[in-house]
Amino acid sequence: MKLLTAIIKPFKLEEVRTALTDLGLEGMTVTEVKGYGRQKGHTEIYRGAEYAVSFLPKIKIEIVVPAQQVEKAIEVVQTAARTGQIGDGKIFVASIDRTVRVRTGETDETAL
Repeated sequence: MKLLTAIIKPFKLEEVRTALTDLGLEGMTVTEVKGYGRQKGHTEIYRGAEYAVSFLPKIKIEIVVPAQQVEKAIEVVQTAARTGQIGDGKIFVASIDRTVRVRTGETDETAL
């Protein structure tokens, strides 16, 4: 099992969720986060004063994926989240040693 963490633009969340659901992957954690990469923020004007916004709003999606579906899941997220502009996001993949469903005690693949 692998933990797929994707940082994407907020308006792409529904497209990514739908694409992952269509792939048969369900159950994800979504967190509103802020960050920056190559974008390095931007400037805004508020009440006549200009100020720098260093951290931009992003969405972090975390989903545990069976090892045999990781490459397809990455491809689906990448396709759904892409706008072609800087700041589209990143995908990270990490190994999961064990999963336990709290309610039933099921473990690993059956707990997904």
